[in-house]
Amino acid sequence: MKKISIYILGAAAAVSMISSCNSVLDQESPSTFDDSVVFSNYDLAEGAVFGISQVLGETNCYRGRFLPWYGFNTDIEWYNGFGTTSKPMDGKNEIASYGILPNNSQMDLANGPFNMMYSGVERANLAIEGLRTYGNIESNKDMAHLLGEALTLRAMLYYDLVKAWGDVPARFSPVAADNMYVSKSSRDVIFKQILADLEEAIGYLYLPNESSITQRTDRVNKLFAEGLYARIALTAAGYALRPDDGAVGTGNAGSVRLSSDPDMSKDVLYPKALEYLKDAIASGKASLTADYETLWRNFNSFDLEAGKEVLYNIPFSNGRGRWNYTFAIKNEGAAINGVAFSQGGVAGPLPTMWFKYDENDVRRDITCVNYSWEKTGAITPSGIARWYFGKYRFEWMDSNPYGGGNDDGIKPIVMRYPDILLMAAEIENELRGPAGAKNWLLEVRSRAFKGNESEAEAYVNALAGKEEFFQAVKDERALEFCGEFLRKADLIRWNELSSSLAAAKKDMYDLRDKAGKYDYLKGDIWYRLNDDEESIQIWGLGRKEQTAPEGTDWEAVANYVKYDDAKKSDLFAGKIENIYLNDPDKYMFWPIFNNTISNSQGYIVNDYAYYAE
Repeated sequence: MKKISIYILGAAAAVSMISSCNSVLDQESPSTFDDSVVFSNYDLAEGAVFGISQVLGETNCYRGRFLPWYGFNTDIEWYNGFGTTSKPMDGKNEIASYGILPNNSQMDLANGPFNMMYSGVERANLAIEGLRTYGNIESNKDMAHLLGEALTLRAMLYYDLVKAWGDVPARFSPVAADNMYVSKSSRDVIFKQILADLEEAIGYLYLPNESSITQRTDRVNKLFAEGLYARIALTAAGYALRPDDGAVGTGNAGSVRLSSDPDMSKDVLYPKALEYLKDAIASGKASLTADYETLWRNFNSFDLEAGKEVLYNIPFSNGRGRWNYTFAIKNEGAAINGVAFSQGGVAGPLPTMWFKYDENDVRRDITCVNYSWEKTGAITPSGIARWYFGKYRFEWMDSNPYGGGNDDGIKPIVMRYPDILLMAAEIENELRGPAGAKNWLLEVRSRAFKGNESEAEAYVNALAGKEEFFQAVKDERALEFCGEFLRKADLIRWNELSSSLAAAKKDMYDLRDKAGKYDYLKGDIWYRLNDDEESIQIWGLGRKEQTAPEGTDWEAVANYVKYDDAKKSDLFAGKIENIYLNDPDKYMFWPIFNNTISNSQGYIVNDYAYYAE
């Protein structure tokens, strides 16, 4: 009989997909119990489920490799690291710009995200098997919830594996001597399993605040599982780079297409997904935060109270995770909350993104920030090419101020309630047209136009026909979720990755040259410190802002929108071209890295464009 340590959540060695052996868990020690003891006792079983989440915080798993690197470049987000034309290409830039190879210096690691995510899958498999066998889930709702939580976490891990790598090994039972090495499976096999798992899990999980277990958003709840089902269904029914049927794991280059499996069609998957989304909406257990800035101030202040807008956060401890460390407004060395540091700004909105928002859209100046903290403590414009995500700010970390170092404790958001609303709008429109979908889009749009709600209503009411409404939903997802790295997966499933990135390059050149829709720009700006003394107001980028502003304390910056290939703050051609180095449709997935392949005993090879490298 297998044994499992009561300390598995924090102390057990990670179990690699390609090298694990049950003997790791079979060793006797004073701190081990039979599965029958662990999974019949709520506290011990809960610890085993916590062990799944613990993997997410491992150094090179979600914490240091997956979350900091998946999701850009897109038509709304990009890597800020390519500073000048003379800066050589490096492993980080390769990841962002669709140039990554199997020997990438950042990812080709024994404890890299692919192997570590499979260690999370292994822990989930053990917990699921144990809870099914010993958890008495038919009569114990808390134990049933733990099973639902384990099923949902495994589904999230597999969704992220497929999202990043395409077809991967399907392993839904614990590692044993006869299944230690496995080949890649068609992603449809995985999609079918995790969708079925989520259907089961939804029947077990508590709603937010229905139990003490679901009072925090760093624990899985029913609404998150329903939303995750819809997110996976949209991906499974959408476009992606796929090997030819029957050629997965053979080195086949494949093509961008829909699945040929009829069970993966919109007709099959969309109705069930919409049913779950409607159930989540009707529950009344989540809602939009009334004020968009308050939402993000709460996020930076570690608000984990369930029943509001955020449905699930990655459960990093307060001393773990590198989210603001990576993505907050850039600090060049100023002392914030009494501590001087230089962090943030690794990625940001594409410089054209600010211009996509209506001037009355409150999300614009929260999402797109064109200033940074200087070492002196001054706040100054950062240059037209270097924008930052204002959703993430060290200065807003009130409840747990950042004290320097590699970890900030921020718990990244996996899903917010507006995603539920916009997925429902997209699916309802596809199935029956926009009439029944408009209210969901309007709810998101109205919050964005707080104080100008009539503009949002007029915009939504004017949408006519499926295609126009679909385009509005796609645009709204960009405006709502910029900086949350959902866009790449969206563009892939819509079959718009390459076309959107090509259009983004053209748009960037137009901004640089003050051409096309940017032909009104004179290129000069003015700025001044706001009353909060932690942000600045910039004047000169809007169409109505091409003359000097009224009032006092403005400082002028001449020729701000310009081209100078010697300055990292300018939009030079090399930086614009770096949005993508290869055809994104051929390089939409990461390769499985050499360390994993070399240790797979020949079972795993790369498909797509990477097999010949």
